[in-house]
Amino acid sequence: MPADFQAKLDELLRLPAETEWVEFKHNNENPQEIGEYISAISNGAALHGKRTGYLVWGIDDGTHAVLGTKFRPKLAKKGNEHLESWLLHQLNPRIDFTIHEFERNGAPVVLFAVQAANSTPVRFSGEAYIRVGSYKKKLKDFPEKERRLWQILSASPEDWSAQVIEGATLADLDPDALAFARVQYRQKHPQQAAEIDGWDDATLLNKTKVCVGGRVTRTALLLLGKPESSHLLSPAQAQITWVLRDEKKQEKDYQHFELPLILAGDKVLQKIRNLTIRQLPSGTLFPHEVTQYDPWVMRETLHNCVAHQDYTMGGRINAVETPDTLLFTNLGSFIPGTVEEMIRSDAPPEIYRNPFLAHAMVNLNMIDTIGSGIKRMFTRQRERSFPMPDYELDDPIKVAVRLTGQVLDENYTQLLLSQTELDLMDVMALDKVQKNRPIDEGSFKRLKARKLISGRRPNLFVSAKIAAATGDKAAYIKNRAFDKQHYEDMVVAYLEKFGEATRADLDELLLEKLSDALDGKQKRRFISNLLQEMKKDGRLVPDGVSRWARWRLTKPASGAKDSRRF
Repeated sequence: MPADFQAKLDELLRLPAETEWVEFKHNNENPQEIGEYISAISNGAALHGKRTGYLVWGIDDGTHAVLGTKFRPKLAKKGNEHLESWLLHQLNPRIDFTIHEFERNGAPVVLFAVQAANSTPVRFSGEAYIRVGSYKKKLKDFPEKERRLWQILSASPEDWSAQVIEGATLADLDPDALAFARVQYRQKHPQQAAEIDGWDDATLLNKTKVCVGGRVTRTALLLLGKPESSHLLSPAQAQITWVLRDEKKQEKDYQHFELPLILAGDKVLQKIRNLTIRQLPSGTLFPHEVTQYDPWVMRETLHNCVAHQDYTMGGRINAVETPDTLLFTNLGSFIPGTVEEMIRSDAPPEIYRNPFLAHAMVNLNMIDTIGSGIKRMFTRQRERSFPMPDYELDDPIKVAVRLTGQVLDENYTQLLLSQTELDLMDVMALDKVQKNRPIDEGSFKRLKARKLISGRRPNLFVSAKIAAATGDKAAYIKNRAFDKQHYEDMVVAYLEKFGEATRADLDELLLEKLSDALDGKQKRRFISNLLQEMKKDGRLVPDGVSRWARWRLTKPASGAKDSRRF
């Protein structure tokens, strides 16, 4: 064993405890566990600015005493495949790790030197891991660490989109795409129109910052490449898929769109059935016609997917159309954190996943100036009196943006968007309320103080103030929840009369009287919570468990009748 690895082991043993980039093991030979630890160590090393992390067998993780190990990784197999080869196939993106077997004081020791993540979090079998203290955890369960890791990786010089493709030439680029790029660059820079017409293709590509010194980058091939040249981007899958689904979410049609992506976007949008609908503006009897979706918003959303896709994950960009919505998805976390944070800051984000690609797309007029496109999308939807775009960010490795192609509540929406004193953040929060989606504490307090919303979280509704102004009082009364005390009084009155009640009796009593804004499951949960609170307060007592319990008042009223007689 080379002396430098003996010295490295000495260095690791001097650490006061395990770190997020060093793990000590004794005899753990489980291949799946080893792969997960490689992912965790690689990501942990990147978080702590280390080029390499280490996984060491034969060491006690508490005392750092050298115990020796029976693990022999170079002889181990997973099925019929050698362990090392199997581990490499399960890692995405591929990273280097080297295996070193040697002895310390006559005891066998195994050391894995693991390359730090350098462009995207390292996943094993499709899942990224991280170490928290001395424990291995899924990265997605620690969003702050995940966001910080993305910030570190995105800020590194390893910009996937900027890398030159060895062997690729200008002959791999599509002539129609090049011609379209010239038109788009001229529109973006009209002051240079005369000069642009005199450039050859190589000069155009350098000026638009798609190529570097005439050399073809991944960005150049993504945006301008011929379909038959897509293999040069492997394992990235440079493809946009359009899917059409009906009201029952059954797939009716689909189509894949290949390189060049500068032309694919418009082809996708041509497939979308952007129907014309009629609106009747407040104060007039003359309707006007609008399309379900703003073409600029659709285009910006789709091209944002192209700009921010994590191409190392090998997936497609999707555009899924239903009768009333469009859903655009791309792989990779939403680096800014939340849409609200991005709009509130009103400034370009500090970090991008594909900065070279994003800047090239701005130059080619494919996306708005970096950092302002999302805010402009929300503003345009507001101007159209349509629902705001929904950024669905629950999946830590995917961004989904849903556009709604119908007015959910015409009177409500028109009034909401006509209030000039409301800023965009308030409009976004009120939009969530009308969609029965949760809002943050700050928005809740602000809207509640201005009497723009009513109800109790999570069941918030349009307030009476707005309903009265829109003439939608009937809908307000229908959706408004009575005060909880009202339902408690109904339960008490029932039990005073009949003595006891099953859960089915109480459901029959209350379900039809609860707010129509609640679905059946929410209504039953409300009743369950109501009964449990009354039990906790000492007003009710159940005889039995679950749905078979018979509920009674703690102090039955005199003359109460037995419900079993009825």
